Amino acid sequence: MTPALVMSLKKRKSDEHFLKSLKSEGFGPLTIDDFLGGQVRLVQQKDGYRAGQDAVLLAAAIPARPGDAALDLGCGTGVISLCLARRCDGVSVAGVEIQDHFLRLGRKNIELNKLTGRVGFFAGSIDSTLPDIEIQSFDHVFANPPYLDEEDAIAPAKDDKKIAHVRVGTSLADWVNAALSYVKDKGTVSFIYRADHADELIGHLSGRLGEMVIFPLWPRAGTPAKRVIIQGRKGLAGTTTFAPGMCLHGEGERYTRQAEAVLREGHGITWP
Repeated sequence: MTPALVMSLKKRKSDEHFLKSLKSEGFGPLTIDDFLGGQVRLVQQKDGYRAGQDAVLLAAAIPARPGDAALDLGCGTGVISLCLARRCDGVSVAGVEIQDHFLRLGRKNIELNKLTGRVGFFAGSIDSTLPDIEIQSFDHVFANPPYLDEEDAIAPAKDDKKIAHVRVGTSLADWVNAALSYVKDKGTVSFIYRADHADELIGHLSGRLGEMVIFPLWPRAGTPAKRVIIQGRKGLAGTTTFAPGMCLHGEGERYTRQAEAVLREGHGITWP
């Protein structure tokens, strides 16, 4: 057997052992999925809510440096935090999650990626006091919040998927207020959000963040953006900038070179 095949078989055996141990702890059907070209590995449930490219794109936009502290609001199984920690060595990341099964899986993912000590996840809701998290103590706060109000949504079949996409018991203002409460002065606040609902988020952030950048994510050239990354700094003045954005796909379903560098190779997203 070739060395590559031997490594592949060892990886598969290790994955099977890890999944078997989680099954013995009462978890349902799970998969292990690669992000950043395998630099981050994520255990997530086979059915229900599953993390995707939005999380990786948001992680790539956080301008973190070694020694910085970052906070992930609604961390789920941890993919944004883990991608950020993998891309930016020396950055510590805390995450807050309300759903217990996601929190348990997130902690398993920290273990799987050997990031214990740099990444930690805590139970809590963004609209209440978090005893494990200090106010104004983070250089960067970020979130991929639910984008629909409960009365406007047709609930998905899985409850966890509903909470991921529909604001249950919270408002968008709660997410913005939490982010501004935990970030330091001059620290960044970053959201990824649906482009067709971006005006609502911008309205909550306007006048509260300076140097705000709106970065559209185009599915492909000539099509409307489906997502935007919105980032600004607390306590600073400055006008809002519309960045050129990024096209995700070129011919067919192939990623563009820029998207490939971010999603598969772990490069950051920057703008002027």
